[in-house]
Amino acid sequence: MSHKLIPTLSAALAIAAGALSPAAPSLAATHPKARHAAPAHKKAEAQAAPAEPGLPADTAVASGAPSLPAKAWLLMDYDSGQVLASANADEPLPPASLTKMMTSFLVEQALRAGKLKQTDLVTVSQNAWCRGSSTESCMYLPLNSQATVIDLLRGIIIQSGNDASKAIAEHMAGSEEGFAKLMNAEAQRLGMTHTHFVNPTGLPDPAHKASARDLAILARAIIHDSADYYPIYAERDFKYNGIKQGNRNALLYTDPSVDGLKTGHTEEAGYCLVTSSHRNGMRLITVILNTHSAQARADETRALLGWGFSSFEKATPIQPNTTVGTAQVKYGKAETVPAVLQAPWTLVVPRGQQVQTAVQLKPELEAPVAKGAVIGKVVATSNGKTVGEAPLVAQAEVERAGFFGRTWQQVTRLFRK
Repeated sequence: MSHKLIPTLSAALAIAAGALSPAAPSLAATHPKARHAAPAHKKAEAQAAPAEPGLPADTAVASGAPSLPAKAWLLMDYDSGQVLASANADEPLPPASLTKMMTSFLVEQALRAGKLKQTDLVTVSQNAWCRGSSTESCMYLPLNSQATVIDLLRGIIIQSGNDASKAIAEHMAGSEEGFAKLMNAEAQRLGMTHTHFVNPTGLPDPAHKASARDLAILARAIIHDSADYYPIYAERDFKYNGIKQGNRNALLYTDPSVDGLKTGHTEEAGYCLVTSSHRNGMRLITVILNTHSAQARADETRALLGWGFSSFEKATPIQPNTTVGTAQVKYGKAETVPAVLQAPWTLVVPRGQQVQTAVQLKPELEAPVAKGAVIGKVVATSNGKTVGEAPLVAQAEVERAGFFGRTWQQVTRLFRK
């Protein structure tokens, strides 16, 4: 999502046009009283820019993955979290306003936990206030005014408001620095190992970085844990303080299967986009980092989604409640316990390929064993590549045998050797 404002006639129409026209400029929030037109020679330079070389996948589960002219990109299956293809997935890069996915996620989790209410009022400080310049994206909250938490959440997600992000950060943690600590703690909890946040906005800072894989992990968490608020990520526009601004995710206007998530742009970060698309029972997440235009990030996302949905299909390697193995148990009232899946298990595999499974059970299982305790795992492979794994649990409880029972088992074990 851009921090620079570019003139628009209508937010929705301009974004839709940007999705269809290869020469369309990036759309950013523009205050109606402060419009700034790009110089004609800059427009000509942008239209005459040569095509960027494509970056091929360095990991891919199926053949034919596209090469994309971005510094990093990734395609993930939402249900399993499996990365289907990627390039430079773990390189920490400036995420620009993709940062605000963590900001909005923390707000959503605070709402879920009852720490915030949608109607709570948040004061706009001097630090949070946007002055109406063309240098950053704003919700245009008046100085010293108050806005509800739910309005700020929409301003963060749809309008990419730096003012909204700063105001809620100060409200929740006292300062942007304090909120960044919350962001980093949550990133660590989610397993985002190549990410460090310095602020809630994504404004440039040398230490503010995130990787494509980490941003996909975050997007997956938002979709899974913020179901009540996730529909906001698909909203095309939001009006506040008399100013209506459009969502800059062009795919929301051209692809009905797309329902989120976030755009980003600074000069340092280039044009970035994290997208989620749901088709025929399959949801895919894409990440594009540092490509050369708003049009490019939309086109590259379309290419990834097109390849993903055409190249993969859902598979259920093992049906729920199926006994897939029998684990030996030492010193139990029963000598074995059936192993079953912990939860229903589906995978995304290359179309037309068979899936093989291999069961791995713990060799030294000792009673007592609780029902539902993890006692192994099952690994799925396709065409010689691992495509997923799932935990196996004990189907029943195994109580520990008494003294004489354990002694007898020890004696019989000696004779078996």
